[in-house]
Amino acid sequence: MARRGVTGWSAAALPTVKGLGIGLAAALCFVALRAPLPWLTGPLLALAGARVAGVDCAAPPGGRQAGQWIIGTALGLYFTPVVGAIVVRLWWLLILGAFFALALGYFCGLVLNRLARVDGTTAIFASVPAGAAEMAVLGERYGARVDEVAAGQSLRLMLVVVVIPWTFAALGLHGADAFQAGTSEVRGAGLVGLLACTLGGALVLQRTGLPNAFVLGALAVSIPLTLAEINLSAVPRWATNAAQLLLGCALGARFEQSFLRRAPRFVGAVIVSVALAMLLSALFAFIVSLGSDLHPATLVLATAPGGIAEMSITAKVLDLGAPVVTAFHVTRVVVLLTCTAPLFSWLRRVRRARRANTS
Repeated sequence: MARRGVTGWSAAALPTVKGLGIGLAAALCFVALRAPLPWLTGPLLALAGARVAGVDCAAPPGGRQAGQWIIGTALGLYFTPVVGAIVVRLWWLLILGAFFALALGYFCGLVLNRLARVDGTTAIFASVPAGAAEMAVLGERYGARVDEVAAGQSLRLMLVVVVIPWTFAALGLHGADAFQAGTSEVRGAGLVGLLACTLGGALVLQRTGLPNAFVLGALAVSIPLTLAEINLSAVPRWATNAAQLLLGCALGARFEQSFLRRAPRFVGAVIVSVALAMLLSALFAFIVSLGSDLHPATLVLATAPGGIAEMSITAKVLDLGAPVVTAFHVTRVVVLLTCTAPLFSWLRRVRRARRANTS
């Protein structure tokens, strides 16, 4: 009985072990090649490729949450009193960026609707740049195809996480908007205390059902501590590298061989719509940069249609305004999650009223 139990557990854990091994090997290869964001993009591409090729591998359970927790903790350490004052001064720009993201999501949804010939509801919820799980849940409520919403969101994240850092590396865009964390010293007891506090904040937000609870909960604790100049410890680089590894594995493990074979037209249309979203976001960022003292590269990351953890860690690694990018994406998450459903309901009522009037 015991042997069978151990064997069963080992068999169940094997895909996770393989996934973590593939991700770690890819990260180390990318480090050796000096690729941008090797600990994030390496595992992401390797696991996505392996799963599409039919390899039975998976991400560690809870890995995405653990990665978000550590990254949220590290990012919060950049919100010194000086940075806090800068972010407050930019409040109008944060809100403008958030509503631009909402409009961009709906526009790209229309593009996806035309190119992929999927229903409008599925296209919209597959295109709004918010959390994949959250958009899938909202989309299901309105009758969207959940598998296509999840696939579209996952493909969007992968493309943004890979394309933007590699483009920045090719253009030499790094270190142009550097911020210093509250402390650069790693203190053993302080680090344990800091991580315990931010984990508590993450778990509290998770109980409320708030999306991205682990990154937002960690930020909700580490930002006030840093603003109050209570600098317990820095987060060591190995920890942020491990967090990126876990995030990369989690993103790559979302891809399924069966879906790519079943819906190639949809996949192609998503690639086109995401490319358009990145171009429009970059154009918006350059226009906004003309009226602000922020570096255009920082604003490109701040307005890019990627995830909060992925874009913020990109800004941290490249020294491109990490706290500003984080503030933009936190504001966007709040606006998108509170406004997407009401706006969709209102637009649906308007369409139905127009149809009734013309019939």
